Amino acid sequence: MILAWTLINDFDYASAALQYGLIIPWNPRLGSSFALGIDGFSLPMILLATLLCFLAILASTAITERIKGYYALMLVLETAMLGVFMAQDWSLFYLFWEMTLIPLFFLIDRWGGKRKQQAALNFVLYTMGGSIFMLISLLVVFDAIPGHSFYIEDVASGARSLPVETQVLIFLGFLIGFGVKMPIFPLHGWLPLAHVEAPSPVSILLSGILLKMGSYGLIRAVTMLPEAALALQNVMAGLGLFSLIYGGLLAWRQTDLRAMIAYSSVSHMGIVLLGIASLNKAGLTGAVMQMVAHGLVAGALFLLIGLLYERTRTRDINHYSSLIQVTPRFAFFTSLALLAGMGIPGTAGFIAELHAIIGGFERWGWVILLVSIGVMITATYSLRTIGRLFTGPVRPDMRKVQDMRPVELAAAGLLSAGIISVGVAPGPVLAIMSASVIQLSAVFSGM
Repeated sequence: MILAWTLINDFDYASAALQYGLIIPWNPRLGSSFALGIDGFSLPMILLATLLCFLAILASTAITERIKGYYALMLVLETAMLGVFMAQDWSLFYLFWEMTLIPLFFLIDRWGGKRKQQAALNFVLYTMGGSIFMLISLLVVFDAIPGHSFYIEDVASGARSLPVETQVLIFLGFLIGFGVKMPIFPLHGWLPLAHVEAPSPVSILLSGILLKMGSYGLIRAVTMLPEAALALQNVMAGLGLFSLIYGGLLAWRQTDLRAMIAYSSVSHMGIVLLGIASLNKAGLTGAVMQMVAHGLVAGALFLLIGLLYERTRTRDINHYSSLIQVTPRFAFFTSLALLAGMGIPGTAGFIAELHAIIGGFERWGWVILLVSIGVMITATYSLRTIGRLFTGPVRPDMRKVQDMRPVELAAAGLLSAGIISVGVAPGPVLAIMSASVIQLSAVFSGM
């Protein structure tokens, strides 16, 4: 985390070119290489990943069995996630992408809840199923390139020479593969069960980082196949709007707090897909900002709800009431995270949603007002949750619930500070991604 965050000082914010590049030939006959690099799309994700992994480790005090295996798997998972965001070779990207499955399967299967085996199996089957479509698309592009290389820039230049119909089919494969991980409707079936049954620190990474791998990969696919992205622009926007509203309605129906946050992730990632689909500067900026904002908000919510569950052994919203009298620190940080999820001004979510809405309005006009339905649904279940958790008479079985400890307070405070600082002063985050967003949006401005 320290090494990643020191990159901020040396990063060239005015350049959209690849920085800190490293290319080592891996298998010349296959055309693969160990190629790493960072640009304006990957650096925010790297910073977010290292921060949330650190906080997930801090929140792992409840793990008391097979401790060495648990922390080893967490570090392998962090390695794989960082590899996805830094890989500049599609074969290496795919290797790191699949590498995340191994630690996550065992983390859920060994340290999860009552239905942990079903949750772990569902996660692996869904993700591997989507990865097959992504692999087929990669192989089709690889076969079409004269030099047969997996290097991302070489693949992009070769893919653009393909017929538009072929590009569309290839892009659909990427959309399915990355859509499972985001997730978007109807590829979200693994998410609620995995979130509910996974250990709380793992849920922080699942929602805060793993979902962003899908949207990050989709941005790379859009960069590689711009004509296909333009042809499927309305399809992506429709899926994004439907996921936004559908995920919000499912979250509204939940009484299990972790299931509610899981379904809310489907809704929030719908905004990311909508921003990507707009293919303009404001929309792409909103998509990347929403990836950052959702990582902070979802990480905070899963941290807080997980800590509450460790104390009360229940996730049912109806079992709580007036915790503000018993646990004022929990009440403050949970309310802040829920309000940030609504996208109120002064939080990171507001900046992200505002850019996504502006980008959508530039492309589709007043149709984008449908986003307001999703925002209102989010406000409804967020305010309901705040009311149920922290108002009313104190239940007898909740009178002795312990408030947040200093280490827990530091973790929640760090995420809350990030939510507010990005919302109040988004300039530094916008500066990181600005050059890359401008370069990608310029491709579509002339099409």
